[in-house]
Amino acid sequence: MAFFYFNGFITASIEDARGVNWIFIPAGLRIFLTLIFDYAGAAGLVLASLLINYIGFYQTDLVTNLGIGVICGLAPLLGRHFVIHNLKVSPDLSNINMQQLLGSITAYSFLSSGLHQLWFVARGLDSGSANHFIAMFTGDMAGSILFIAIIKYGIDFIKQKSNKTNLLD
Repeated sequence: MAFFYFNGFITASIEDARGVNWIFIPAGLRIFLTLIFDYAGAAGLVLASLLINYIGFYQTDLVTNLGIGVICGLAPLLGRHFVIHNLKVSPDLSNINMQQLLGSITAYSFLSSGLHQLWFVARGLDSGSANHFIAMFTGDMAGSILFIAIIKYGIDFIKQKSNKTNLLD
């Protein structure tokens, strides 16, 4: 939830429509959580999205908010399973490389923005359109790459400062 509101604060000037951002850093967190925690991560994302919408981000009916919540958890989970089954990544992610991670980000971004836009149109929200799909896809890609880069370089920085090659030692 904190990433969602933080992202809204720092990207408010480039928001395309309500819930449609040109840079959406929480997308990276969604991928990260589902890659690591699989179904539990997806369930946590659904609950967080429901809470965000319950607090009042989207002031819509319960069915609309439930659909948004399910999409927030389902899209990264489907992206994870796409990578595991189609890009030959082991379920424990021990053999994932940067190209496969970018494949996961692309699959997630496409699924998330596509499913969100279909749901927004079906529910009559102003945020639903082909143009908003492009903005949301771009925002999910940019935010995911930014989030993953921050994690990677943060780990590299910590390893360098602690003179360790493995943080688990």
